[in-house]
Amino acid sequence: MPAATTATPPSSILVYVGLDLMGDALMKMPFVRALRETYPRARITWLAGKGKTAFGGPLAPLVKGLIDEVIEDAGLGIRWTELLRRPLAGRHFDLVIDTQRRVPTTLILRRLRCGMFVSGAADFAFSSVRPPHGYKKPTTMIRQILDLIEVASGVKVEERTAPLYDRDSHAQAAALLPDGAVYVGLVPGAGGRHKCWPRERFVEIGRRQARAGRVPVVILGPDERPWYEELRAALPGARFPLQEGAARGAGPLLTIALAARMAAAVSNDSGGGHLMAAGGVPLVSLWGPTEMEKAPPQTPALITVLARDFGSTAMEAIPVDAVHAAVEALLTGTPAPVR
Repeated sequence: MPAATTATPPSSILVYVGLDLMGDALMKMPFVRALRETYPRARITWLAGKGKTAFGGPLAPLVKGLIDEVIEDAGLGIRWTELLRRPLAGRHFDLVIDTQRRVPTTLILRRLRCGMFVSGAADFAFSSVRPPHGYKKPTTMIRQILDLIEVASGVKVEERTAPLYDRDSHAQAAALLPDGAVYVGLVPGAGGRHKCWPRERFVEIGRRQARAGRVPVVILGPDERPWYEELRAALPGARFPLQEGAARGAGPLLTIALAARMAAAVSNDSGGGHLMAAGGVPLVSLWGPTEMEKAPPQTPALITVLARDFGSTAMEAIPVDAVHAAVEALLTGTPAPVR
């Protein structure tokens, strides 16, 4: 979908997001890489107008060299009164990319001093350049924002996934999950408990993997720490690397590195699932009340198991046998089960 372009590539670029939770930021990594590949010499500023971005915190090492400046909690795109002034003290950018689609926020961002403004809000009504006639908004969030780069540059942008790598974290992961075993990850948490498959079913998957000679690896985030004793008792042969030794309290980079050492993993729709995907692990992703089509985990080998395929949007509708079959399909390279 190459569209309009400028004769001179921009030397300064601002990307606006509302905020980036961990999962949001991980899903945007292909966009960050594509933006840098398209504009290798530009100074790129990432602005979170309504909160924090993981690129300014735990994921900062992963965007070193890709993003030059991170601005958080900018208070930009919140109130109509912002239309009465120039945002960011009148700073100028050659290109501004608005990744959200809320029209009031777009109108505020349009007040930025810039050479080109690209936004998909209201079908690109406020954008300096637009896609060709007949363009249809893609289903997934990542393809939508990759298209913004295409519109700005006139260059085709492919959607590519690649495992994220941090040297120190991978060394620590190798010590926690040493060579010689087949590890299968279990990620039972999620930001909302309505998105969690029942824990006892994760336990059953872990027991079946243990009986097959594999080692279950349970990934528990800070909010799931109270589950540790229960799950440790239920899965005595499992590893709990984020609760063991020096790794206690370790951040997302270690989780990504641990995922890279697993043969497969099972996760709810959660930030933990996106961390698994960022490590490149073959993943079984479980979905109930949320829409998988908009933001699926980005990993080369993915099987989604949807509660709606079993007559409900409740996570409890997903049977153990369906998840077990999906895990085995990933581990053995056989076709995904047909339901």
